[in-house]
Amino acid sequence: MNIHPGFVGIDVSKHFLDVFDNGRVERIANTTEAIVALVARWHESFVLFEATGRYDARLRKALEAEGVSFTRVNPARARDFARATGRLAKTDAIDARMLAAMAQSLSFARERESDSEREALARAHKRRDQLVHMRKQERTRFSECDDLELRADIEAHMHWLDAQIVRWDAEIDRLLKCSTALAQRARQLRSIPGIGPVAAATLLALMPELGTLSAKTVAALAGLAPFNVDSGKYRGARKIQGGRKRVRDALYMAAVAASRCNARLKILYQRLRSAGKPAKLALIAVARKLAITANAILRDKSSFRPA
Repeated sequence: MNIHPGFVGIDVSKHFLDVFDNGRVERIANTTEAIVALVARWHESFVLFEATGRYDARLRKALEAEGVSFTRVNPARARDFARATGRLAKTDAIDARMLAAMAQSLSFARERESDSEREALARAHKRRDQLVHMRKQERTRFSECDDLELRADIEAHMHWLDAQIVRWDAEIDRLLKCSTALAQRARQLRSIPGIGPVAAATLLALMPELGTLSAKTVAALAGLAPFNVDSGKYRGARKIQGGRKRVRDALYMAAVAASRCNARLKILYQRLRSAGKPAKLALIAVARKLAITANAILRDKSSFRPA
C-alpha cells in the first residue's frame, strides 16, 4: 500500500520512537528534546500511535504544543488492522508503517486536548484502585493463612492499606473541590440514584468524553452495549464486550444500588427478572441506563430529575 505524505505512524516504546514519515522509518530517542525537534515539521500531518500510557506522554505534549492533529489507537485494534491487511510479521518499523497506513485508510477524530486537572484525578484514582486491589489480595491471603506470625504481618499491612485508601479518597475529594468544572460535573453525577463518590470519580477520571456522545456510543464505550452474534440462520445471544472495564465495573456496582433505591430503575430491573432474564443481565441493563443518563445530564448541564 502506498502511503501518502501527511500520514505519520509512530511505534512507541519506553526508550525509542520508531517513526514512519514520508516513505521511511526513523528511530529517535523517547526524550523531550528529540521529540520536539521532530514534531516541528508535522504541522500539516496527521499522526497515529498506539496508546501506551506514560510512554507516550512526552509525544502527546509535544504534538499538542505544536497544534499537530493526532490520535491514539487501542493496540488490539491496530493489531487487528495489521492482520486484516496481511501483515503477520511484527517489528517496530513494521508497526510504525502499519500505523501510518491505518491513519490513511480509516477515519479518526482528532484527539481531545489534555486536561491537567482531569489527568491528576485519573492518576489519583488509579493509585486508589491499586491499593484496593492489594487489600483484596491481602484479605484472601489472611483467610487462607494459619501461621500466627504471618497473619499478624498481613493484618498490619491491611491496616496500612486502609489508611492509604482513606488518604487517597481525601486527595480525590480535594482535586474535585479545587476544580470548578470537575466539582460541578461531580455534583451532577452524584444526583443520579446509585452513583456514589467512587463511581462519580471513576466516570470523571476515565470517561472524559461523557456528555459529548450519543446514547449508543456511550454504552459501547462503557462496555455495556449488547452486540449481535449472528451468522446465516444462526442467531446467537447478544453479549456485551470491549469497552472500559473499570468504568463498567463502577456502573455495575452503581446499578446494584440503583435497582434497590430508585423506583424507576427498580421497575426496570424487576420487569426484566419477571421476563426470565438472569439477575446479572438485568443489572447490566440498569448500568447501561445509568451510563446513558449520566451522559445526558452532563450534556445538558443539569441534575437528575425523578420521573
